[in-house]
Amino acid sequence: MSDTALEINKNKVKSEKKMKEIMAAYYMDAKMARQNGRKVAWITSGGPVEPLIAMDIIPVYPENHGAMIGASKMGADLCEKAENMGYSRDLCSYARADISCCTVNGGPIGGLPKPDMLVCCNNICGTVLKWYEVQARYFKVPLFIFDTPFVHTEYSKEARRYVERQTGEYIQFLEGLCGHKMDQDRMRDVGRISFEGQKLWQEVLDTAISKPSPMTAFDAFFHLALIVTLRGTQQSVDYYRGLRDEMRARAKAGIGAIPHEKYRLLWDNLPVWYRMKWLSEKFAQHDACLVADTYTSAWCGFQKYIDENDFLRSSSEGYTRAYLNIGVDKMAEIVLSMIDKYAVDGIVMHSNRSCKPYSFGQYDIQRIVERERGIPSLMIEADMVDERSFSESQIETRIDAFIEMIQANKAVS
Repeated sequence: MSDTALEINKNKVKSEKKMKEIMAAYYMDAKMARQNGRKVAWITSGGPVEPLIAMDIIPVYPENHGAMIGASKMGADLCEKAENMGYSRDLCSYARADISCCTVNGGPIGGLPKPDMLVCCNNICGTVLKWYEVQARYFKVPLFIFDTPFVHTEYSKEARRYVERQTGEYIQFLEGLCGHKMDQDRMRDVGRISFEGQKLWQEVLDTAISKPSPMTAFDAFFHLALIVTLRGTQQSVDYYRGLRDEMRARAKAGIGAIPHEKYRLLWDNLPVWYRMKWLSEKFAQHDACLVADTYTSAWCGFQKYIDENDFLRSSSEGYTRAYLNIGVDKMAEIVLSMIDKYAVDGIVMHSNRSCKPYSFGQYDIQRIVERERGIPSLMIEADMVDERSFSESQIETRIDAFIEMIQANKAVS
């Protein structure tokens, strides 16, 4: 282990242990749901989870499971199994890994608990529609599709009415399956808690404004789990309050996630789950800190559209304006604002074979960033779960050249 890696190890975030305990308990509860008389819903990561929490339904996320499969380096085998079942390698690796995993109860936790229903929101991509249809047929359970129109420019009145009407239909769907009405007071409480959790998660990410940054994007990828899986629960609020305080204390004490932070970078797209450690150490060797990313910030990016006192109605707009459901120009505006906010020296773009909506506009964003901010960018071609799409030597060479570009750019400026 290098000296840099040893220093990073000494500065590990204390909250990590608590996160692992919470997630272990969460998956245990989900697996015991049937014995405890509770229902399980599989839901897309960008879907409106708060009504499930209000109805005491346990939400489970196949995409999170896909990330765990990737981090456990089980993705290539499961993706290949899906291909042998007839699914194209060009499909999302989350979908391939999840579909094949169900047939063998595989993966790092022995498969997900059987769902009683599926909830699919297409604000992240179109693949989820077919993916969830496949799983609804496999498990023979009902599927609710929450359709969010693409927001090219503005959120129209027609789109607002359309999505708000679906929110009502969604609640009726849940009430029909659960056999009882939603408790509106409970729903209001869950909405307020969800809003508070999103604010706290943003405050956690914002500690990276400090120089040196007390956390990296790789830390954020790890700590993201609760804002996805347990959004709307008091447990997530308590956790993020503690994590925020820990990060603020580190920032105040001048403790950097990268011991000798010299360059500050922004990551775009999903993580390369199976090579997180390698990438983290590779950038750290250059004293480069990935201080922010567009992926983890997406779970607090729509809070500005939400009224915490009228969560159900206002969340329709928030969920429709998800980062992957807006035009490239709007995405570029967000990237530019993050570059300014976190004082970024360069941007690393993961051209993700699996995630077409995230990757298609990257070259346009790259050009806009270089024109508007004059900072270098690096394009890494890989996949979030399927290790067969990762070339270590090629990416290592590109990172080395990228850092040299940043050094030259800073010398000139």
